[in-house]
Amino acid sequence: MNAPRTSGQAGNPSQPGPGEPGSAEGPATAGDPQASVLAGYDPYARGALRPFGFSPQARLSLLSLSENATYRVEDPADGRIAALRVHRTGYHPPRGVASELAWLQALRRDEGLLTPAVFRAIDGREIVDIEIGQRTRQCVLFEFLPGSEPASDELEGKFELLGGISARMHRHARGWRRPAWFNRFRWDFDCCIGVTPRWGRWQDGVGVGAEETAVLSRAAALIGERLRRFGTGPERFGLIHADMRLANLLVNGPDIQVIDFDDCGFGWFLFDLGAALSFLEHDPRVPALCAAWVRGYRRELTLPAADAAEIPTFILLRRLQLVAWVGSHAFADAARELGADFTHGACELAERYLAAATPSAIRSED
Repeated sequence: MNAPRTSGQAGNPSQPGPGEPGSAEGPATAGDPQASVLAGYDPYARGALRPFGFSPQARLSLLSLSENATYRVEDPADGRIAALRVHRTGYHPPRGVASELAWLQALRRDEGLLTPAVFRAIDGREIVDIEIGQRTRQCVLFEFLPGSEPASDELEGKFELLGGISARMHRHARGWRRPAWFNRFRWDFDCCIGVTPRWGRWQDGVGVGAEETAVLSRAAALIGERLRRFGTGPERFGLIHADMRLANLLVNGPDIQVIDFDDCGFGWFLFDLGAALSFLEHDPRVPALCAAWVRGYRRELTLPAADAAEIPTFILLRRLQLVAWVGSHAFADAARELGADFTHGACELAERYLAAATPSAIRSED
């Protein structure tokens, strides 16, 4: 997860170092927490320019900062523009970044989906390791795609389109023969909001007190119970984007370009809808957006009514995950704009979820 447009990854697991989220020189540093974290990324971004063939005149400007830092690169020498991602050390397992790039390019090649091209370094590498002192960061260069996130007054139509795109991605994931070395993490209950949460504990979110803990704990327990019953069979659980929110969708003409696969991993297919509704969960249009997404999805793949009825579970699962993310990423752009109100909103959603005998955000269209 990154904000507003994101990317997040890196090499082998390690303890946080200077400029890493969770380090002494990260968000806890007095003053501007973002500047402190960026001090651990900017030198690596500059160091990656030459291996990727940019001239000394190339300019960097920050696009987003979260699990990693992503920069726009402009080179006046040849007019080239690209997006450079500098990865956080320890966020991904070994070969994790290479696995992301493999699937992103397979979707582009096999399904014709509009994903960014991956640019190689001068020596042919897709991933460039930049070492400064005792720390190494992985750097990747992407095509800089034109466009903007879907407009608010066009969301229903775009969600129908997004449902079809999501179904094509899920269909590809089910049939794709992954490389033997493919290695991505899981987005199961424990890794989202359970005992091993990748983005931190929701209990440590901003504004989580005793009352909030009580209601959110009840909701989390119900989510866990329902997901255990839902299961992780291959028709419901597989390789997903996992962060297909509006900031990672670029509209340029009639289609949608999907960017930022840095959180892709193994999770429930319907989690991609929950992620698409990130920060929109209170919007009164959510039922209509869910219905539109399902219509688009069912044009490409079967989605049983029993699966669609569980959509509210995935919406709240994502919201609790974001409560944790806001609490652990005070330096990130989106987290800075949110706070205790975001947690209080999550409590309202949780109360509604708990009150519903059978959660359903949409009417079955079967």
